[in-house]
Amino acid sequence: MVIVGGGANGLSLAYHLARGGMRDVVLLERNSLTSGTSWHAAGIVGPLRATPNMTRLAMEALTLFPALEDETGMATGYRRTGGYWLARAPARMDELCRIAALGQTVGLSPEIADPAAVDVPGLDLRDHVGALAVPEDGNVNPVDLCMAYARAAKARGVDIREGAHVTRIETQARRVTGVRLADGSVIAAPQVALCAGAWSKPLASHAGLALPLQAVEHMYVVTEPMPNLPDPFPVLRDLDTGIYVKGDAGKLVIGGFEPQAKCWDAFGPEGDRPFLELAEDWDQFGPFMQAALDLMPRLEQVGIQHFMNGPESFTHDTRPLIGPAPEVAGLFVAAGMNSVGVMSSAGIGRLLAGWMTEGAPEWDAWEVDVARVDPQAADAAHMAARMEEAVADLFALHWPYKQPEAGRGLRCSGLHDRWAAQGAVFGQTAGWERGLWYAQTEAERDLPYSVGAQPWWEIAAREAAEMAEGAVLLDLSPFTKVEITGPDVLGFLNMHAAAQMDVPVGKAVYTPILNDGGGIEADVTITRRAADRFWLVSGAATRWRDMALLRARAVGWEVQIADQTETEVVIGVMGAGSRSLLTHVSDADWQGFGFGTAREVLVSGAPCLATRLSFVGELGWELSIPSGKAGQVFDALIVAGAKPMGHYALDGCRIEKGFKHWGHDIGPDVTPLEAGLGFTIDWSKDFIGKAALEMQKAEGVKRRLCLFQVEGKPLLLHDEPIWCEGRVVGLTSSGARGPRTGLDLCFGLIEAAVDGPVEIEVAGQRYPAKRLKRSPFDPDGTRMRA
Repeated sequence: MVIVGGGANGLSLAYHLARGGMRDVVLLERNSLTSGTSWHAAGIVGPLRATPNMTRLAMEALTLFPALEDETGMATGYRRTGGYWLARAPARMDELCRIAALGQTVGLSPEIADPAAVDVPGLDLRDHVGALAVPEDGNVNPVDLCMAYARAAKARGVDIREGAHVTRIETQARRVTGVRLADGSVIAAPQVALCAGAWSKPLASHAGLALPLQAVEHMYVVTEPMPNLPDPFPVLRDLDTGIYVKGDAGKLVIGGFEPQAKCWDAFGPEGDRPFLELAEDWDQFGPFMQAALDLMPRLEQVGIQHFMNGPESFTHDTRPLIGPAPEVAGLFVAAGMNSVGVMSSAGIGRLLAGWMTEGAPEWDAWEVDVARVDPQAADAAHMAARMEEAVADLFALHWPYKQPEAGRGLRCSGLHDRWAAQGAVFGQTAGWERGLWYAQTEAERDLPYSVGAQPWWEIAAREAAEMAEGAVLLDLSPFTKVEITGPDVLGFLNMHAAAQMDVPVGKAVYTPILNDGGGIEADVTITRRAADRFWLVSGAATRWRDMALLRARAVGWEVQIADQTETEVVIGVMGAGSRSLLTHVSDADWQGFGFGTAREVLVSGAPCLATRLSFVGELGWELSIPSGKAGQVFDALIVAGAKPMGHYALDGCRIEKGFKHWGHDIGPDVTPLEAGLGFTIDWSKDFIGKAALEMQKAEGVKRRLCLFQVEGKPLLLHDEPIWCEGRVVGLTSSGARGPRTGLDLCFGLIEAAVDGPVEIEVAGQRYPAKRLKRSPFDPDGTRMRA
């Protein structure tokens, strides 16, 4: 195995691979260890993040950093100092209450505090409304930490070479074969991990992997020594001004995450310089300095010892890029750390090492998986635009349902202008522009964000109400669409799908695709279109992941797999009036069109594949139309009386029907038996994951995904603790207000043995919840199958 890059994450990966027993690991660093960005990191260790999996990555530091000192005898500078997240607005406190509850469920001890309880002398907190105290916050010396990683890795047999400049990752037939160095030599290797930070993008691109990375100038200052500072000085994050303050041997380090971050060319004249420091920029840093002075007035009496401006790489969505390349076997990546790479390095090294040696991550890593990336997001212009807000997003208030503003229009369906003409208020879902709701007045176009009742709820209810007697149109074009053909196609799909694929032509089958442990790797609908031709549809966000999964599993099978996502536009026609509406624009037999079947039809003169399915639980069809013909179909449907319905209404409808969502409710660590999807399994055939499911079936599940109705009208999102008899028994996975029922609903994965009444904690308050054995809307499916 070859690791490219000698920063915190490359060295952590080397250590973890060696600790796991790998004995042929080479780490190549073009200059000196840590000389890229790790050396100038601020060194904050903040284990509490906004989601469970990001918290798990960061929490690895709490055990590994001190363990490294014991193992190597080298100091890393790691020290727990405690910390405070400061809030100036009530909406921020709602966010902090949610994060505190999450932290407490995963073993941390955060507590909500009044400003008066912030135990740091000299702070002006008159404009603050509260704080989150995190005792586990701390500091580490980035260079010392990296040297400890290196010593421990070398002691376990890793070959670390400095001054070894990799110029190319060698591939053949979409498979890594090694790396080429600047001196022309080649190191053969079946696995290469790219951990080169801001310098990763061209190496990845040449190998066939698009990385949405952009280096920016990232700044902080170090004060002169200050008398009477608390020791240790807790980490302070004044979130609403975008700054952090931490102690440093009697001095303070002050930094921030700014809007309009300055892009830096990692491949320009200065790009190869080790330990690079960029020029001071007080115009850029000035607002942060003023914010620090406002927070801590005594700074007016202190000089600045050092202004640090160094490169740091950020991603399009401010989340790391970790995991195997979707299109290149043997290529792995850990890059784009968004300024949290040092503190997360322990978890990242462990996660990626397991991925490389076991073929799957140790825990659900979808949040950081590089396979989530749309290749178009890596475009230089798009990334430059995203830096207008991506850096600031680290500390910006994460409003529920917040939409990005910079870098929009990445992907638009062929009907984008027509949806816009219907009043679409667009949001970005999985990189696609999609109507969230449809405004009927100017006032409905620009609704404010809220941490409570959502101002678009009434609009979603209005849109969904159209389905009671009429018909609505849904933009389903972003769904991933894959054509699978070939002489082995039936055997291939039957081995990988839990459901039976030997069905009549025209039958559409909902099925999970599982891993060896029985977890759900993909959640798909597969339609048989001919004896040797199938059409697979999955979610928009999983397009590149699903394609990689299918291609990897197709090795040795005589099948062809073709991504057809952008060749066809898909319109959902849903509602009690959908059959009547379609009869007005098509001569096809819509009355004799059975549920779960598909037919080739003409709609307004255009050829379509009509599939009778419904993610909203109403009578309806999904029309797949060649892109060039979609406009005439859309226009005809609108003239016939259909109304548009947005993505928010769709999501609310699916949850009140009890339909699960991959990436939230189900995923690689949740089995169909746990998720209530046992009805999809054909036990009479062999398929990947069957043995694990048979064992789980015999022993009984230990967790169960349940649908809850929650009283008290909270805003249900995800990852809210579920309480029973004084303890947390699970977390919610997704939530919404049902637009047709008006009920507040959520899914939650809980211990199967739980039988008593439960409460769900939302932003620090607990709400009674009732487990629903049946979906609250049309539980018998009468409307959908009418």
